[in-house]
Amino acid sequence: MNAISNLELKRSTWQTTMMLTLGFWLSASFVLDWVIMPSLYISGMMNQAGFSSAGYLIFWNFNRLELLFAAVVLTSVLAVSKTQSHWRLGVIISSALLLIVALLNTYFFTPQMCAVGTDLNLFAAVSVPPTMNLLHGGYFLLEGLKLVAGGALLNWCWKQV
Repeated sequence: MNAISNLELKRSTWQTTMMLTLGFWLSASFVLDWVIMPSLYISGMMNQAGFSSAGYLIFWNFNRLELLFAAVVLTSVLAVSKTQSHWRLGVIISSALLLIVALLNTYFFTPQMCAVGTDLNLFAAVSVPPTMNLLHGGYFLLEGLKLVAGGALLNWCWKQV
């Protein structure tokens, strides 16, 4: 029993909260955006009539969780930066960028993709509109930015003991 280590982490509760939130958020986002949705696209589900509403339902729920995660990360960064003077301004900007990406995805890209994907003519052939590809490109550009900024923030937080 005397062999138990007395190693103590000097991380605050806010740092731990931020790391756990970022880890869960980035991994869930990676699985949804870079594994599940591309596999559905490749399998031809975008050519079916109900894909737009199903995609909107999935992303409506996930985007609300992303807003919650982004708010927790920004709050954690602000709380830690208030107590520790060696936190850089770039960390606060990165966490604010994560919130902006979540807001854009929730209130701009997802509703626009649903509106473009909704087929109002029941007798027309189902096809992917060209505007949808442009919206997907913007969405995945923001997702890549989110993964890079969140990964950098997670890496920086991990190094701060």
